[in-house]
Amino acid sequence: MADDGQGRLRTEEGRASGAALAGGEVLLSVGLLALALLAAYRLYLRWGARNGPGGAARQGEAAALPRMKRRDFSLEQLREFDGARNPRILLAVNGKVFDVTKGSKFYGPEGPYGIFAGRDASRGLATFCLDKDALRDEYDDLSDLNAVQMESVREWEMQFKEKYDYVGRLLKPGEEPSEYTDEEDTKDHTKQE
Repeated sequence: MADDGQGRLRTEEGRASGAALAGGEVLLSVGLLALALLAAYRLYLRWGARNGPGGAARQGEAAALPRMKRRDFSLEQLREFDGARNPRILLAVNGKVFDVTKGSKFYGPEGPYGIFAGRDASRGLATFCLDKDALRDEYDDLSDLNAVQMESVREWEMQFKEKYDYVGRLLKPGEEPSEYTDEEDTKDHTKQE
């Protein structure tokens, strides 16, 4: 034992336990720092890649796309426009197809509503369900939805009409596509702006 200069006794045992505590604190600090760095890296992968240079390039590519000419789509044709196979993103609501490409951060493959891209989103929007089970792979006539759900679909349709370009109709099985003239297409696009 020895005097520490302030009237306290020092022991070799106390010095060893103090060193062990200091070593444990350092180890804990390094571990917490590693966890924080890992969390920041995962957040970057999740959000930074979408909003960073690659995400900006994708949005720039989408913005550079010319306006889509009016046409009608079968479900199979609509699926091509999911943002993964084609930079343009379309979705259908209540039988109408909208170009939602400018909303790619929402409707793109990694967006929160990406499940609707290239699909008929009516049932999912009506039931407020983002599960793939809520979407049908065949034409959905929505006949089993109740009045409140159908009203919700119509409200969503109105919101999409106000915000995005209407590009055509979703065809029922066996239905023939309409023939659109360039004049109709131009008139409708200028009316929306």
